[in-house]
Parts: sequence; structure tokens; C-alpha cells
Amino acid sequence: MGMNSPNQSRVSSIRSVPRHAKSLRIVPPDTLGVATRLAARSLREASVVLEPLLRRAELFADQIDNKDMRIPVESQIIFLELAAEALHEPLLGFRLACEADLREMGLLHYAAGSAATLGEALRRFERYSSIVNEGVTLKCVESDNLAIELGYAGVARHSDQQQMEFLATALIRSVRALTGSEFKPTVVDFVHQFSREHALELSRYFGCRIVLGAETDRICLDKNARQLALIGADPYLSQILLGYCEQALTNRRANASSLRTMIENAITPLLPHGDASFNEIARKLGMSRRTMARRLKAEGLSFSEILKQLRSDLITRYLGENTLSISQVAWLVGFRSVAAFSHSCKLSNGMSPKALRARLLKG
Repeated sequence: MGMNSPNQSRVSSIRSVPRHAKSLRIVPPDTLGVATRLAARSLREASVVLEPLLRRAELFADQIDNKDMRIPVESQIIFLELAAEALHEPLLGFRLACEADLREMGLLHYAAGSAATLGEALRRFERYSSIVNEGVTLKCVESDNLAIELGYAGVARHSDQQQMEFLATALIRSVRALTGSEFKPTVVDFVHQFSREHALELSRYFGCRIVLGAETDRICLDKNARQLALIGADPYLSQILLGYCEQALTNRRANASSLRTMIENAITPLLPHGDASFNEIARKLGMSRRTMARRLKAEGLSFSEILKQLRSDLITRYLGENTLSISQVAWLVGFRSVAAFSHSCKLSNGMSPKALRARLLKG
């Protein structure tokens, strides 16, 4: 496998997130690092030198080789993106989840597996998911159907593709393993964009339709799925494991999501629809306009600057993919016309979108 250096501009775009977190002195959420270690193994098997990629993700070999050491979620996101580029594997997160041993989720895997029904198991995933990954929230939404919504806490969603696909795939694999069936969701929504070929492969594996550019990362299940019995149900073991889970949850440190990250995560899915206004973002975050303005001022932030930087990061990311047309990129970052997008790109980058793409792909 080739050892070309990953796209530096794209890595720089991802890197902007940790800087925000550091400036606000927030303790970053961490994870068991299962995906990171699987990616490192794939890189080693492909004879790709690990050290430069670890350095860019602010990781060390000791963290990879010692499974007892947790890994910052932001570092995992960055490392997975770097590994996907180094291995020329856009489906890396999905493929890693397909080969992962679900028991590596540790306590959470066994606690969910000892439940009586899938609905009960999903409620345990919802409550205890931070034991495995503090940067991810899992919410079960029950109405006419059952939906599992995946959100991010303390890390920016727009910089991630590989980890989210790893999480969604691992969750569906878990449901299949727990129920002993070839369970298929009804639809899977992703906030990020990727190629049609990519979507088709995921669709074949999941057995359902894939929606791109959604407002929320979501796995939708049939309304009767919650009643499915689990093959490993054990009421006695269940009580013991729940006690351990509650203790582990208590011991996990509380993490506050930065205001900037919250705003970025709210803006990203609204950009293509032209709805990313100050008032709409405040509403999405459950704040009044005055409250959000006061919090921005207290943290020395500007909504317009956040929007500008986020759009710049997304432009770099999308143009670096070469799977989206210039007009698609323009729409995804909130421009109503290619002409307006080109004009803005020339002002901010000194070159047209086409020229910027050529530089990014060459890089």
C-alpha cells in the first residue's frame, strides 16, 4: 500500500477543532479507542509508517499499544481520517466496524446483551454509551417508529466521517448479534456527504436506504423492534452488570460541550438549506437570541466568524474529496449559485474552486 502523505489542507481543517477546545480549557472527551487501534493495525499490516500519523493526531505509540489507555475523541477522529487517506480507503470506518470484535466494547456490550428485549438493550446503550465514548450521545426516540439518534458532545461533527460510520455499523452489528438475526433498519441518516458508490455499499450491508446530508445521524427501526427478545438474556447477570455500569458512569468525569462546538454542530446540517441564521441556531440550541449573544460575548466569540471558519473548513473538506461536483459543494456550504460560491472562494482563498480542488488533490 502506498505511503503518500495525507492531504495537509484537510488535516489543517480538522485541526481547527482542537484549538477551539484548548482555548476554552475544556477537558476533552475520551474513548476506549477501539477504532483507533483497529486502524493502526491496518496501517501496520500495509507497511505504512505509523509515527507521522500519530504525531498529527497528537497520539503516541504507547496509547495504541496499551488497551488500558483511553484516547481523546478528537484524536481518534483525526487519526481515522488520516488513516483512510493513507490507505486510500474511503470506507475505512465501515470496514473496521465489520471486522471488530464487539466484545471490545467491554462492560457496555455485556450489559446490553444480558437485557431481556432489544428496547431494554437500547436504553442501556443510551444511558451507558459514555463509558465507551464520551464524545458520542445516543438517544432512543420512540413515536410511531423507533429511532436511534447519534449526537456529538464536546467535539465537532463536521470534521468526522470515519468514526460516525464506524459507530453506526458497530451499532447495527450489535443489534444483529444480540437478536441472533439479520436485522435490517428501515433507513439510516448521515449528516455528512460521500459518493454514490460508497452509499450503495453501505445500503447493501445495512439492507436499507441511506440518506445523506441529514439534519441528524439516525438509525430508524421498525416500531416492533423494541419487543425483540435477546438470545443472551440473563436477569441475574443483568443486575450485577448494571451495578458495575452505574459505578463506571459515576466515575466518568463530566464534560461540558463548548459553545463554539455546539454552534458548529447546529450550523452544519442547515447550511445546504440556507437556514443557518443566528435566530435559527439559537432556537436549535434552546436559547433565546439574547442568551446566545450574551454567551458568545462572554467567550469572546463571533457568530459570523464561526460561520465563516466552518464554511471554509467544509469547503476544504468537500473539494478535497473529488466525488462531489463544484455545484454540489456550493449547495452543501450554503451558496445559491456556483457564481456566488466562486466569487467567495476567490476572495477567501485567492483562487477558484476548481483551482483549489486541483491543489488539494495534488497535495
